[in-house]
Amino acid sequence: MILDFSSDFTFFISAFTAIFSIVNPISGVMAFVSITSHMSQVDKSYVANRSVVIACLIAVIFAISGEYILKFFSITPDSLRVAGGILLFLVAIDMLFARTSRESITSEELSAAAHRENVSVFPMAMPMLTGPGAITTILLYTNPKDGAGIQIKMVVILAILLTFIITYLIFRFSDHFNNVVGMTGMLVMTRLMGLFLGAIAVGFISEGIWHIYLELLKTPV
Repeated sequence: MILDFSSDFTFFISAFTAIFSIVNPISGVMAFVSITSHMSQVDKSYVANRSVVIACLIAVIFAISGEYILKFFSITPDSLRVAGGILLFLVAIDMLFARTSRESITSEELSAAAHRENVSVFPMAMPMLTGPGAITTILLYTNPKDGAGIQIKMVVILAILLTFIITYLIFRFSDHFNNVVGMTGMLVMTRLMGLFLGAIAVGFISEGIWHIYLELLKTPV
């Protein structure tokens, strides 16, 4: 088995790494600074609070209901692993080359966002923070091969909460973060997260293909 979680802590670290990498608040803070550049500090705090809370709620909802969503659409966990792994790998490539991932937000949406009165819901919460890639990652971790128990879901939800606590702190102090880390630092960190995400994506793809192959061997000719 490709992904062998020997303990809840190991599973938590893996889930947190994947979720944090795909949410990518390091890249998100660059968009946040750009979109809120004309706002007062009070308005920036409001956008940071609301966008993070909404994005976190969306993520938690999918962590809780993801198992039932897959069953409703008759999607197997292995099919999701392959399709989701490919999506995450494409996002990882964009991160490695420091490009704005079109999975999370397009350049046209980013430009239009500057003229919106309320950007906390769109594009910040959705799809910048909790986009298709983040939702897919959460579904993958809450639907392991042996079924999604309540304990697994709680660990994933804990990883989600920690991710968005860190995201909130980065957004809340975005100006200080931007001054300390700088553009070069943020690009380096984004590339590192892209590398981690790419490795996780390959693991999902290989595990999904392997289990699909084993199921095909069991199918009578």
